[in-house]
Amino acid sequence: VSVLTTLERRFNLQSADVGVIASSFEIGNLALILFVSYFGARGHRPRLIGCGGIVMALGALLSALPEFLTHQYEYESGEIRWGAEGRDVCAVNGSSGDEGPDPDLICRNRTATNMMYLLLIGAQVLLGIGATPVQPLGVSYIDDHVRRKDSSLYIGILFTMLVFGPACGFILGSFCTKIYVDAVFIDTSKLDITPDDPRWIGAWWGGFLLCGALLFFSSLPMFGFPQSLPPRPERAGESEQAMLPDRDYERPKPSNGVLRHPLDGDSSTTCFQQLRVIPKVTKHLLSNPVFTCIILAACMEIAVVAGFAAFLGKYLEQQFNLTTSSANQLLGMTAIPCACLGIFLGGLLVKKLSLSALGAIRMAMLVNLVSTACYVSFLFLGCDTGPVAGVTVPYGNNSTPTSSLDPYSPCNNNCECQTDSFTPVCGTDGVTYLSACFAGCSSTNLSGCSCLTSVPAENATVVPGKCPSPGCEEAFLTFLCVMCVCSMIGAMAQTPSVIILIRTVSPELKSYALGVLFLLLRLLGFIPPPLIFGAGIDSTCLFWSTFCGEQGACALYDNVVYRYLYVSIAIALKSFAFILYTTTWQCLRKNYKRYIKNHEGGLSTSEFFASTLTLDNLGRDSVPQNQPHRTKFIYNLEDHEWCENMESVL
Repeated sequence: VSVLTTLERRFNLQSADVGVIASSFEIGNLALILFVSYFGARGHRPRLIGCGGIVMALGALLSALPEFLTHQYEYESGEIRWGAEGRDVCAVNGSSGDEGPDPDLICRNRTATNMMYLLLIGAQVLLGIGATPVQPLGVSYIDDHVRRKDSSLYIGILFTMLVFGPACGFILGSFCTKIYVDAVFIDTSKLDITPDDPRWIGAWWGGFLLCGALLFFSSLPMFGFPQSLPPRPERAGESEQAMLPDRDYERPKPSNGVLRHPLDGDSSTTCFQQLRVIPKVTKHLLSNPVFTCIILAACMEIAVVAGFAAFLGKYLEQQFNLTTSSANQLLGMTAIPCACLGIFLGGLLVKKLSLSALGAIRMAMLVNLVSTACYVSFLFLGCDTGPVAGVTVPYGNNSTPTSSLDPYSPCNNNCECQTDSFTPVCGTDGVTYLSACFAGCSSTNLSGCSCLTSVPAENATVVPGKCPSPGCEEAFLTFLCVMCVCSMIGAMAQTPSVIILIRTVSPELKSYALGVLFLLLRLLGFIPPPLIFGAGIDSTCLFWSTFCGEQGACALYDNVVYRYLYVSIAIALKSFAFILYTTTWQCLRKNYKRYIKNHEGGLSTSEFFASTLTLDNLGRDSVPQNQPHRTKFIYNLEDHEWCENMESVL
């Protein structure tokens, strides 16, 4: 995500194309998630996670490949980087005719660019496939091997790490985009542009190479874990535990934390028969309204994060005139650590307050309301596009409505200005021009610009970059503070909703239920939002660059419409999540026992059984309480559809 705007410029893509790259990771994930979580629970979970890591390492290396297969960006100095010596200034008398490469050459390279786009999508799909096992299998492996009441804390830590990754990613992206894209191939000391220049393209591929190596080495230890860890001795007497099925769920068994039920059949059943069970189990899970509502609410919450985060860097660049590198750095250092903190705090609160499922849903509702309020405040924090000659105001800044808006005006008609890139300059008259050429500047020191008619000729100079908007700095600082609060509070809902989810399904379906959650998160929460947000952002474009006669990347957005549209989509999704939380709360309030399958985090299993033994002994104090051979049978018979054969259960 931190290099999306760089890829847009490097391969001349539109926001919608970039949205497809952002979503293709999830598409790969989607393809395998149900199979991995259903069959993976029976397999060797740590090894599957290790294999996934190695597939991801391969995907990361493939992502960096386009840099080494495509022509250097040097070539395209013609396309974007002739600035100081030629094409971006006015070509009076065709003086720049002999400079720069042949435009046909650039257009022939266009097909190569399309291939690179497909390669990036393929690499992302591969990354998605590799990332499949970690979440459902990792969460269920942890939940099987820790005490029930500690589970929320460990799962909170795991989710915190899942968000801490992107924070490192943004900071790494910010570091890489400060290095020139072709730094490996050319001598960067000869460059005449800096990272602040709009024409600068950073080394977007560097992070992928580093992450590929890290993924590979961190997958290796996963192969060392056993299929299930040896059980830890509990304080309660040995024999009391011996036959308590609930202990079974917490203590790993050869069948790997998945109790066999008649539905599973013997090991002799064919893979095909097992596959036929998947739709049945899924239907069984989704027929539980609490399960379905919680999953959909989680999807809406994640959709806001996925869509908002994918284009947040771009939003900061457009609204507050930041460079790609500083936008990523700010995101990585502020919003994301706050989200980590939020997820961790959410898990901690559930544990400390020993929240029941009802308490957890109330917490999720409160958190959702507060974070929605933060999003509403974003509607008022931003900057206007400002005057741009020929796009938002006519040339010469004469505000007569009759003059139509056109980047080409009599003062730059003979300049042969190109629109295949956007290198804005700010004139002394306070108006932004699309490039020095459009401002009519004929000399390379950017003076004597014929389009600046409202200032004396000797002052008619421009400086690179857009003109600053008044009051923008203050708005930006406020935005950043609210963003931190918003991401922290919004993230606090994550652990409570996963806890409710785990508690509404019977323990043997835990892995699979998490698989269904992650499947629907991908399907509804991660894939559509970048596409919707991307298409929405494209619709607010004021000026498109053209590239070889085709529409290229957007050069200039209408900031106000962009802001309203971008934030409104997020608010709508948040509100929908709130309605779903309320529905869940109503269901649980009316019929708690029916929906919550395994007892709450309040009592750990050993405490629970200790209390039943004490009640049992009330009238018979003569029996010593710690007798080693006392055994209890407690069976929890559920009316599951597959319990038709009662003898096997008994």
